[in-house]
Amino acid sequence: MKSVTVRIVFALLVLLVIAVGSSLFGATYVSPQSLLSILLGQSTVDATDRTILLQLRLPRIVVGALVGGSLAAAGVGFQGLFRNPLAEPYVIGASSGAAFGVAIVIVTGLQASFWSLGATTLMAMLGSISVVMLVLAIGALSRTTSTVSLLLAGVVISCMVNAIVSALMFLFDQKAVVILSWLMGSLASSHWATAVMAACVGGSGMLLIAAMSRPLDAFTLGDTASQSLGLDLRRFRWMVIAAASIATAGAVAASGVIGFVGLVSPHIARLFVGPKHAGLIPMSICVGASLMLLADVVARTIIAPAELPVGIVTAILGCPFFLFLLLTDRRRMSETGAAT
Repeated sequence: MKSVTVRIVFALLVLLVIAVGSSLFGATYVSPQSLLSILLGQSTVDATDRTILLQLRLPRIVVGALVGGSLAAAGVGFQGLFRNPLAEPYVIGASSGAAFGVAIVIVTGLQASFWSLGATTLMAMLGSISVVMLVLAIGALSRTTSTVSLLLAGVVISCMVNAIVSALMFLFDQKAVVILSWLMGSLASSHWATAVMAACVGGSGMLLIAAMSRPLDAFTLGDTASQSLGLDLRRFRWMVIAAASIATAGAVAASGVIGFVGLVSPHIARLFVGPKHAGLIPMSICVGASLMLLADVVARTIIAPAELPVGIVTAILGCPFFLFLLLTDRRRMSETGAAT
């Protein structure tokens, strides 16, 4: 366990280095001296550099790290719940459900608040939880426990929700550009208020998932074995769904739909700390935050002064990884079937 702790601390240091580097690069380069002076509260810094760092890049970095960490934590939760390495918020449909909730707010102009959470955040949470519940309900109706079937149900429901969102864009064409920006995912509109929301909602989801590290370990042993250890399966499943959906909703409400971070991060984290969730969850959060910041640097520098939506960058990098996992999983199942 000591070794795992050391590796997590090292991952945090790597994340800090990436965050510092991310604050320097973009359409305009800011020197490390200017960054250090601003952090030390010195007033000798150029006003343009101060505005770029304090009003644009720093809130964007904080939001990016929180979004990446939230999606990674949700990915760990969904992969543990479905006992499938291909599960993640984007594939399960949680991200699409959250985007659908945001699209409803955009086209209706809905105004609501609850516990300081705005309509966008609330509808994102409602959409995310509803879609995951629908996927599980389909699994219950079909009386199947196959995780592959549940994943396919998630893909189908996600496609249906995306089709509804496309219909909304067609019917409310004056709002189509705004909805499309959410679907592509971007950190361009991040500000400090977004960071506070992402910290409250996404952070809550991450903490809830981290609190279930022991039940997630027990659940990997199978339904019968985990029940013999005292795990209430019904309560456990609801808690994981709620926690992962809250984390996903916080990420989508802050940045739009960003795929594959929740898929890739847990797999990379397992290479360093193994499968036990006490180490896997914090390591995945560090990896997810680091990947998101690196993808954002690519998104805002590769065609500078314009920038790509960061969701496009993560999709380009994540799709080959998803195909690799899919082919590897099919080969493993074929070998297992041949052996039996």
